[in-house]
Amino acid sequence: MISLRQALLTWYRQSGRTLPWRQTRDPYAIWVSEIMLQQTQVKTVLPYYERWLTLFSTVQALAIAEQQQVLKAWEGLGYYARARNLHRAAQAVVLKHNGVFPSDFATVMQLPGIGRTTAGGILSAAFNQPIAILDGNVKRVLARLLALPVPPKRAITQLWHCSEALIDPTFPRDFNQAIMDLGATVCTPQQPLCANCPWKEHCRAYNQGIQAELPMSETRVPIPHKVIGVAVIWNDQGQILIDRRRQEGLLGGLWEFPGGKVEPGETIEACIQREIREELGIEIAVGDRLIVVDHAYSHFRVTLNVHHCRHVSGKPQAIECDEVRWVALAELDQYPFPKANLQIIEALRKGSAKDEG
Repeated sequence: MISLRQALLTWYRQSGRTLPWRQTRDPYAIWVSEIMLQQTQVKTVLPYYERWLTLFSTVQALAIAEQQQVLKAWEGLGYYARARNLHRAAQAVVLKHNGVFPSDFATVMQLPGIGRTTAGGILSAAFNQPIAILDGNVKRVLARLLALPVPPKRAITQLWHCSEALIDPTFPRDFNQAIMDLGATVCTPQQPLCANCPWKEHCRAYNQGIQAELPMSETRVPIPHKVIGVAVIWNDQGQILIDRRRQEGLLGGLWEFPGGKVEPGETIEACIQREIREELGIEIAVGDRLIVVDHAYSHFRVTLNVHHCRHVSGKPQAIECDEVRWVALAELDQYPFPKANLQIIEALRKGSAKDEG
């Protein structure tokens, strides 16, 4: 165990990545990075992280911000529940802990959006506490180290025991960062660079020549595909109707162009008309197609069939959403939208520029 720790720490001091959240001991800044890095790659996170700390430099600044401002800063990063939970947790830190991030594991675990790995990541990085982590990179490293004969999901208890046994009690901050780096840069999902690995002598998968076959994966079920009709509804003043999704569920609190799922045997145009009647209580005329957008979420994918529409009658009502609003095309930048909707906005801008030209 000692030789494993020493080998990894020596490798890390020579080959570890230089990342902005490793240059600070501020628990707030480290916490932000941990939340952003959940299911998101470092290269994607970096610009968001820098901008976030410019907008919300302290936990107090985040706590008093409007949710729409928070979601706008997160726009495009995905998994928006992370942003909502981060905002709620900042308010809890200010209200219950006088704005000081707690250093007790059980207390940290009570904050919205923080699980066991995230708590361990924050407390080890900010306070050098010997608390283990088990993110995706660490699971892969340990699954190969042990030559785990089942998918990691079926051996979580065993993997936690291994992570806890391995962590260096003297240098837990560096150890946790090191094992994550090992997974991210050497023990990669495809074609691991075993020649560069400080643990290759101890790695059962490597010594058995089965590292490319591990970790074992779960049997994958087909990803559902939803066909959606989407309306860009214009009024006589040249404004567009947008609505804000309810807080609970996917993309909660974000704005979108209204629409819904196409029923079997239904045309896109009929779907759009029906959905707008059901969700907003208005009548529209469906016009030309603007764009078709394909987008994948974690458990399903969608095809958005987007049409220009004209408001015919009725006052828009927030029947299936939290709020509706007429806005000018130039004002859309002020609102946080899901990533797929940003392609719609771009298509609208291009169309507007062409019209002006």
